[in-house]
Amino acid sequence: MTKIHPAAIVDKTAEIDASVTIGAYAVIGPGVFIGKDTTVGHHAWIENSRIGSDNRIYPYAVVGAQPQDLKYAGAKTEVKIGNSCVIREFSTVHRATAPSAPTRIGDHCYLMAGTHLGHDSILGDNVIIANGTQLAGHVEVAEGVVMSALVGIHQFVRVGRLVMIGGGAMVSQDIPPFVQAQGDRAKLVGLNLVGLKRKRFTSETISEIKSAFRSIFISEIPMQEALDQISAAEPSIEVKELVEFIEKSKRGVCRARFKETFSEGE
Repeated sequence: MTKIHPAAIVDKTAEIDASVTIGAYAVIGPGVFIGKDTTVGHHAWIENSRIGSDNRIYPYAVVGAQPQDLKYAGAKTEVKIGNSCVIREFSTVHRATAPSAPTRIGDHCYLMAGTHLGHDSILGDNVIIANGTQLAGHVEVAEGVVMSALVGIHQFVRVGRLVMIGGGAMVSQDIPPFVQAQGDRAKLVGLNLVGLKRKRFTSETISEIKSAFRSIFISEIPMQEALDQISAAEPSIEVKELVEFIEKSKRGVCRARFKETFSEGE
């Protein structure tokens, strides 16, 4: 039998795998599916969510609550969470505003205590968000991003793959892949070399990314001209990813804080 504490409140429409553990006073509302080996802590609240396998949802977390959006008109929307994620105490994940696409969390994500994921936002796989960081609605975060504590992300901002964001950063523009960013307002302060090496990027690929960044953000060449020159040189897949991310930006991208901070060692 499912390991549901007798003091938990579970809606009769919820679909819960027999291996799921649910703690005392947790509330499992309507529109919920919970996959195998997932644990829900005491006093957690979940509704309108599809949750995969082997997840850990800690006490007092709220998943699938109504979006904090004035245009929300009561449509049936949801949150989708992948497998092997951790959502720590007092974190909140709000469902989408429209049925066309859910608020989504990928696999192997870790949301530390007190974090917030706003409506219609998307997290890729292996995203780590530290304590107190807040993501507004419609934010898109790519695979392997690490956000330190107390970061604020403006609505509709995109964060590229393998980005590292320093503590307390206020992010109002898109952050391109493979960089470190910090500050208020956030600026680029170097490449995320640790993240790239952990992902086993070759030294040649890292050098090519570094060269592209220098052309785009450090040189005196206008940005669009630099992007055109890089594209014409038949770059690697990773550099193409960088160029395409920048070209698709609607909010504009963060710029380098100080050009001299991009030393040869970064």
